[in-house]
Amino acid sequence: MHSSSSSNNSDPHIAVLAFPFGTHAAPLLTIIRRLATAAPNTQFSFFTTSTSNTKIFSTSIQNTQGNIKAYDVWDGLPEGYVFSGKPEEAIELFMKTAQESFMKGIKEAVAEMGRRELSCLVSDAFFWFAAEMAEEMGVHWVPFWTAGPNSLSAHVYTDLIRERIGLGGFEGHENQTLKFIQGMSQIQVRDLPEGVLFGNIESIFSRMLQQMGQMLPQATAVFINSFEELDPITTNDLKTKFNKFLNIGPSNLISPQPTSDTSGCLSWLDKQKAASVAYISFGSVTTPPPNELKVLAEALEAGGVPFIWSLKDMSKVHLPNGFLEKTKVNGMIVPWAPQLDILAHGAVGVFITHCGWNSLLESISGGVPMICRPFFGDQKLNGRVVEDVLEVGLKIEGGIFTKNGVVSGLDLILFQEKGKKMREKMKVLKELAKKAVGPKGSSTRNFESLLQIVSRPKIDTAKE
Repeated sequence: MHSSSSSNNSDPHIAVLAFPFGTHAAPLLTIIRRLATAAPNTQFSFFTTSTSNTKIFSTSIQNTQGNIKAYDVWDGLPEGYVFSGKPEEAIELFMKTAQESFMKGIKEAVAEMGRRELSCLVSDAFFWFAAEMAEEMGVHWVPFWTAGPNSLSAHVYTDLIRERIGLGGFEGHENQTLKFIQGMSQIQVRDLPEGVLFGNIESIFSRMLQQMGQMLPQATAVFINSFEELDPITTNDLKTKFNKFLNIGPSNLISPQPTSDTSGCLSWLDKQKAASVAYISFGSVTTPPPNELKVLAEALEAGGVPFIWSLKDMSKVHLPNGFLEKTKVNGMIVPWAPQLDILAHGAVGVFITHCGWNSLLESISGGVPMICRPFFGDQKLNGRVVEDVLEVGLKIEGGIFTKNGVVSGLDLILFQEKGKKMREKMKVLKELAKKAVGPKGSSTRNFESLLQIVSRPKIDTAKE
């Protein structure tokens, strides 16, 4: 059945531009599904690379929604291209052709729908050029920031931060706090994402983030997977920067993805004491270096802490000899774990994590304190927020896993008074998150606003 034949040409048609790397496209698709359910006459054309589309449309519920259609765009790799192994190489190649590829895709989708012109452009916030595309087409631009409000603020204020601290001259300023930005008084220079003050400032990626920070104030609305009560100061500040700033999460409390527990993690947890188990996972992108995997295993064994560790089979070679045998009663190592269900289980007392934004929200939804080992991007910033702002966990001493660091962190969170306080603070945040997504909650109201904005018909310049 062609959706165009059953729909009216004046019904809204929204193009969604998803960033195909890391955990970007899947959270955006989750929100688009919510919008598509709430606005059944609105057509959503979802654009990203074929690799990304295949991955997210097969792992989430099969696309049963007739008003979402996936379109593949070019990944920017010339034929026969051989990677040199530079980090960010795939991102740079994709970004060089992205604007052109997306434009081409949108034209095809519009033609296929029988002149059902575009009425709105939703994009990953990384695509700052979507502002130009939207202006050219006379439609609203509504970008989605996939991480938290703090990192968004760091990119919006990049020019100010560089002016105050001095590009390249930040040595000796690492501990300086960003008191001159609302909501950042406990954030230190060293916590900033790469590309703001350090790293390759001239890389395509760094420039993309800087341009994004400059362009977002032009958007009709910026939306984010968070809830206002988590960081009211930064949220209120960003509301003064943007036309509209809409916290519409946590998504995992609104649209939990169906999971299967193939490894039997949950039935194993049922046999453990309350708040006694360490759950360990570093997301889908990162694995700590071999020496850190080894000391993490040694710490778990030394502390005798029961654990579930989500670790790919190929990384098991780095574990100490005999570790698997010695811990098979006390621990489980699985290649994939139903993270949300595990964090919601009463037996889990601590989450050892890379501190990506989605993991942080899932930890809050489960009420579980964190031990953070950040690697890149917004993770250091999130780690600082967890330890010093929210006080619901700690960053690993010295930034890398050591046996003593892990043992003392586990001891503090699982057995000491301070850990009990963290759990209590987490419970408060968990209740605030639940309330935000409830019938009269802030996230529910913000979602209704978002729905109204994206499902408006095209800006009719002839009538105005």
